[in-house]
Amino acid sequence: MRLLLARHGQTVWNADRRFQGGSDIPLSDFGRAQAAALGRALAGRRIAAAYVSPLARARETATIALRGAGVSATPLDELRELSLGEWEGCTVTEIRQRDGDPYLAWLRAPDACRPPGGEPLDEVSRRVRGAMDRIAATHPNGDDVLVVAHGGVISVYACHLLGCAFDDLWRLRVDNASLTVVKPPRLVSINDTRHLGATLQTSHLQSS
Repeated sequence: MRLLLARHGQTVWNADRRFQGGSDIPLSDFGRAQAAALGRALAGRRIAAAYVSPLARARETATIALRGAGVSATPLDELRELSLGEWEGCTVTEIRQRDGDPYLAWLRAPDACRPPGGEPLDEVSRRVRGAMDRIAATHPNGDDVLVVAHGGVISVYACHLLGCAFDDLWRLRVDNASLTVVKPPRLVSINDTRHLGATLQTSHLQSS
């Protein structure tokens, strides 16, 4: 099996550099254009099945990207984005202005310095790995399988494949509508955005 891991397109909160986490925020028009570009990148692949986070931004990305492919996406709750607790709805600037710049601490050590009320990364990793194992068991014959999820989800899984400590998590960049390719247990490529061209690239904000 080959996993094609796609992050959802941009949302309004992404554009505002606002933390989303488990908040259910839809795509922006720009994000829908990114999803269409992702679909064009997938058009030459024989996708046997697709799985998607239950959050609206991932479901809409999958719907747009798979238009005309004859494949429907199966929601899996384990693919939802990691919760960012009290930070959800706040901008990066707002968090950086708090005592001690907790955003910078989180970038440097996301496992040790998670947001108040945020989901522990070992728990995120456990549920995401469980989902990927179930998908692999369902598709044992070398199929291409699309998974549309989130930056945190894809980064945590890539971190597991590479054997990285969770505090190295944000060294792995996963942009909106990017593709990451995995042949378990091998990470083949990460954060391919060539299909977005120069006009649909976005700035990077972790875990959204």
